[in-house]
Amino acid sequence: MTNIAQDGAPLADRMRPAKPADVVGQRHLLGEGKPLTGLLNASPLHSAILWGPPGTGKTTLARLVAGSVGAEFIALSAVMSGVKDIRQAVEKAKQVKESSALPTVLFLDEVHRFNKAQQDAFLPWVENGTLIFIGATTENPSFELNNALLSRARVYVLQALEDDDLLQLLQRALADAAQGYGGRLQCDEELLRQIATAADGDARRALNLLELAAGLADSAGATAITQDQIDAVVTGAVRRFDHGGDLFYDQISVLHKAVRGSDPDAALYWFARMLDGGCDPLYLARRMVRMASEDIGNADPRALRITLDAWETYDRLGSPEGELALAQALVFLACAAKSNAVYTALGRAGKDARESGTREVPLRFRNAPTRLAKELQHGKGYRYAHDEPGRFAAGERYFPDDMADKIYYQPAAAGLEIQIGEKLARLREANRKAGLGRQRAAGGKNRA
Repeated sequence: MTNIAQDGAPLADRMRPAKPADVVGQRHLLGEGKPLTGLLNASPLHSAILWGPPGTGKTTLARLVAGSVGAEFIALSAVMSGVKDIRQAVEKAKQVKESSALPTVLFLDEVHRFNKAQQDAFLPWVENGTLIFIGATTENPSFELNNALLSRARVYVLQALEDDDLLQLLQRALADAAQGYGGRLQCDEELLRQIATAADGDARRALNLLELAAGLADSAGATAITQDQIDAVVTGAVRRFDHGGDLFYDQISVLHKAVRGSDPDAALYWFARMLDGGCDPLYLARRMVRMASEDIGNADPRALRITLDAWETYDRLGSPEGELALAQALVFLACAAKSNAVYTALGRAGKDARESGTREVPLRFRNAPTRLAKELQHGKGYRYAHDEPGRFAAGERYFPDDMADKIYYQPAAAGLEIQIGEKLARLREANRKAGLGRQRAAGGKNRA
């Protein structure tokens, strides 16, 4: 029979490390001379923010920090708690300080769920030393926590555990006689690796999956976990994806960059990862339209139309059939000639529009639908391009009269923009020559 703790606590809770040496992973933070080692050794004890994916040891590390100095440990969840709970924690911390002079560590899980007012509620007590604050978050603290709190706490970034780390945890749970299965339940390393892979960097999920598989083996009266039992517990496991949080934007960012970098294979991988995690394909379609304009533009104008067609196809077919059309468009975007010339040109033009004031439209370009407008010279002197040689009014200026000519759009030497660039160069040369001709004519009149 497998070992079940008397208090009914889950395996993941029973196997929580009791000392720093038991913590697996986070090698960039733990070990001799590493950033978090000093905090765990209480030299000195300070407030901290632990930022990382679920199941990476944030709660465990907070408990270990408190245990390193025998501090009172108060754990709250921002999902379930409010300002009232913080006040109660402060009162308890004051009592502990008066009776024993020991510090109190307030651990707040999901701290990003607190609004600004709630975060501000415990700042005075952190400032005067009543509380040592440790917050845990899966979201980027720079976006989710206020500056006052961040200035009083050091941020430690935790990483998802590697498969080898998770394998070590699972083997430890099978061997541990006090809190695990004490060697009474066997499981081949290959099967444990399947659990580690399905857990996707999450220690809690890995131990929960092992506990489920152990329960199936126990129900069957077996002393070893089988492949069928592993299949039963890992079926349907999904990769980490937070639908709008930090990881979500990291993934769409790398997808966009893979397209920009002309890597169709990496683009397909991240596209599949986001679909696998439950991302709305229509969101991906919208972002792909942005890529078509921002990173390809006039180097291959087909990109925009192909992407819109793929979006429409998905609308008609839905999932999973329509996802193939999006993938087809994605590969085209990645392989297409690249140009951000329009994107950067619009940025430069926008800057001038904001900073150059409200310049007047030259009279020759103004609309003249009424007699008064005509009497005011609206439209007078306008050169209709279609009536000009080559359908181009050489020497005409379309900028405001009191504004110098600007070149915002500089076609890239890629795709169709090569031809666009050559054409614009010819037109600008025609403008230059027409301008010189006007200068010569004006000079001749002055001499006369």
